[in-house]
Amino acid sequence: MGAYEYQAIDKRGRTRKGVSSGDSARQIRQTLRAEGLIPLSVTGVSDVSDDQPKNLRSRSRIKTAELSVVTRQFATLLASGLTVEETLNALIEQAEAHQTKTVLTGVRAMVLEGQSLAQAVAAYPRSFSEIYRATIEAGEQSGNLDTVLSRLADHIENRLGIQQRVGLAMVYPIILTVLSLLIVVGLLTYVVPKVVAVFEDIGQELPVLTRALIAISDFLLEYGLWLLGGLLILFLLGTIALRKPQVRISLHELWLKLPLIKRMTRTINSARMARTLAIMIGSGVPLLQAMRSSEGVMTNLVLRRDLRHAAEEVAEGVSISRSLARSGRFPPLLVQMVASGEASGLLGEMLDKAANVMERELEARVGVLVGLFQPAMILLMGVV
Repeated sequence: MGAYEYQAIDKRGRTRKGVSSGDSARQIRQTLRAEGLIPLSVTGVSDVSDDQPKNLRSRSRIKTAELSVVTRQFATLLASGLTVEETLNALIEQAEAHQTKTVLTGVRAMVLEGQSLAQAVAAYPRSFSEIYRATIEAGEQSGNLDTVLSRLADHIENRLGIQQRVGLAMVYPIILTVLSLLIVVGLLTYVVPKVVAVFEDIGQELPVLTRALIAISDFLLEYGLWLLGGLLILFLLGTIALRKPQVRISLHELWLKLPLIKRMTRTINSARMARTLAIMIGSGVPLLQAMRSSEGVMTNLVLRRDLRHAAEEVAEGVSISRSLARSGRFPPLLVQMVASGEASGLLGEMLDKAANVMERELEARVGVLVGLFQPAMILLMGVV
């Protein structure tokens, strides 16, 4: 039995979309007609072929917030004694988002065909990360799938919470900056030209600051559109350049050299890596596989390369703490706690504690920066 996504027209002429299970597309069409619907299209959710690069698997994606809820419900239902198939059925019925229902129906169809849950979620890489898939595979092999899913839910919820708090903290500064720029441009292009006429009638020499302000205003009036066009071209060229790996690596190396951005970048990436390693090691994923999978959560390519080199050294017998310390870019706190975890045999717990400390430090630093940025922007506006 497979999963099929359909579009149909009801008796009122409205288009309806949904996902249904059946042995064939023909059976789905018959079922739709029996329900009084006119089928427009029926596409197999789990159909994959080399000549279909834009199939449903590549388009379907569960949002992070929804994935957090689904993972938590999955863990709870499995812990209550339901089978994987029964749990997936319940999750599909509860899902409200169309994309979520589509992905879960496809996963259930593959499980019914005899594939493991890890293989089924691996078919949807946009919805389930490599960490998610590897952790589920370890949970299935160890027989602790409900516990593993509960840890995954904690991980996703924690990461989503940090992203939301940092995002909310940045909303006000961004709005303030945009409004400040618009006000300044409005003053220079609309108000200043009217005041200049009064100065010209006086016939006296103006102060240097006043003349500079008038010159800026004249420049914006004369070349403002050209300036805007030039900025757009620079933005497009920068976007194209950032697609080249070497340019991105050079930029990420620069982030790790700037005084203020350096520590923020190290803290964000190290916290994500430590949290992911803790989850995967605690779920029974082999250490080397966990280290390689943790590269995916790091946004800085230089730190990601350092972690890859560390994994290669660990494979040769070097301790994790020593391999991380050799790069010189990971926080000393993380290296020390990893060394303590290796010595005590509690590596997963120490990584989890290190992630907690670094995440709290990150939130505190963001709060301080936002607190300083707001009066700085108000002061700048006052000066202008």
